[in-house]
Amino acid sequence: MMQSSMDAAAAKSGVKKPLVLSLPNVLTYLRILAVPAVMACLLGVHADLGRWLALTIYVLACLTDWLDGYLARVWQQQSALGRMLDPIADKLLVGATLLVLTSDHTISSYALWAAAIILCREILVSGLREFLAELNVKIHVTQLAKWKTTLQMIALGVLIAGPTGDKIIPHTTDIGLVLLWVAALLTLLTGYDYLKAAVRHAIDH
Repeated sequence: MMQSSMDAAAAKSGVKKPLVLSLPNVLTYLRILAVPAVMACLLGVHADLGRWLALTIYVLACLTDWLDGYLARVWQQQSALGRMLDPIADKLLVGATLLVLTSDHTISSYALWAAAIILCREILVSGLREFLAELNVKIHVTQLAKWKTTLQMIALGVLIAGPTGDKIIPHTTDIGLVLLWVAALLTLLTGYDYLKAAVRHAIDH
């Protein structure tokens, strides 16, 4: 009875109960758990089997990135926890996948620069977002940034298939590396937008 009264009072006051175990947040948790799973498949399983398993888990994780946001909006289950964890999950998945693919030389030579650009941009944007949050400034995600994210996910998926994919579709790895470079160039453009906004607000304050 007391709990019901508290819930009713919270509803009247407009305060929402924490949505820790809402489906959108659970999907985000699963995306974080997918990071070590992808790494384990690429590093600890027979090459061909490991890559197909890693690709399957990676694709499912990428799908949750779209699905959790969609469900949160449709079901009105958006939460501060979800907003915090969602970009963290994305960066963990991208960063860990890049590191493993460089360690097994799927990404090598000049392509290492593309990987470095993407990693540095993620670190830069995280820092800039923290700075802008202190100024109560929010920068909305642009359409170009969404394209970058999509292309980056596709590029890494193709590279996870990598040499194993080459046996089925020739030049799979080469296609993945080209897509990685395009994603890196878009990364520079979107990173510049964040930097420009941060510098402008820093000067204004």
